[in-house]
Amino acid sequence: MITIIDYDAGNIRSVEKAINSLGYDCVVTRDKELILNADHVILPGVGSFGDAMEKLISYDLVDVVRQVIEANTPFLGICLGQQLLFEDSEESPGVKGLGILKGSCLRFDMDKGLKVPQIGWNSLHFPNQGRLFEGLSEGDYVYFVHTFYCHAEDRSVVTAEAEYANVADASVEKGNLFACQFHPEKSGRVGLKILSNFLKVEK
Repeated sequence: MITIIDYDAGNIRSVEKAINSLGYDCVVTRDKELILNADHVILPGVGSFGDAMEKLISYDLVDVVRQVIEANTPFLGICLGQQLLFEDSEESPGVKGLGILKGSCLRFDMDKGLKVPQIGWNSLHFPNQGRLFEGLSEGDYVYFVHTFYCHAEDRSVVTAEAEYANVADASVEKGNLFACQFHPEKSGRVGLKILSNFLKVEK
């Protein structure tokens, strides 16, 4: 069973449709037992870091996410779902993230003359081998929508980078924990391949 965590953070239906297009069924839920017993768990999200953490707390899902990851269940954070895995974000000073990964989410350098938020396609560079990107090529393009970017303290977990106003950690992997700043569900053939690779990961 594939579960998509519903915590009112948007962008859920497009993820659900992408999973369905690959021939898989999935359940959109905030039911703890369904999430904890799933074979794969996805945490999508768009919007504010602080608001999203407030929603996870209000729905009592923080410990559920931690338990899924501790159990080594394949877990995928998408966009805001990646940022929440880190300790904090400049978007919401004083708000603690899940802290599963060491590092912070930083605001793009506004002095570089680029439009922020970044909205559109960007190419990927792979500093470390990642299972999400098996069968893909250096320089493949994916779709981003973000104003803040992740910077992991442990550079060994970073499997993809993308350069815009700054070099952003576009994807991370630690055990069966995966996350990407971009939207695979909106990234055409490349994005579907990434989702397919994730759904083939076994516990």
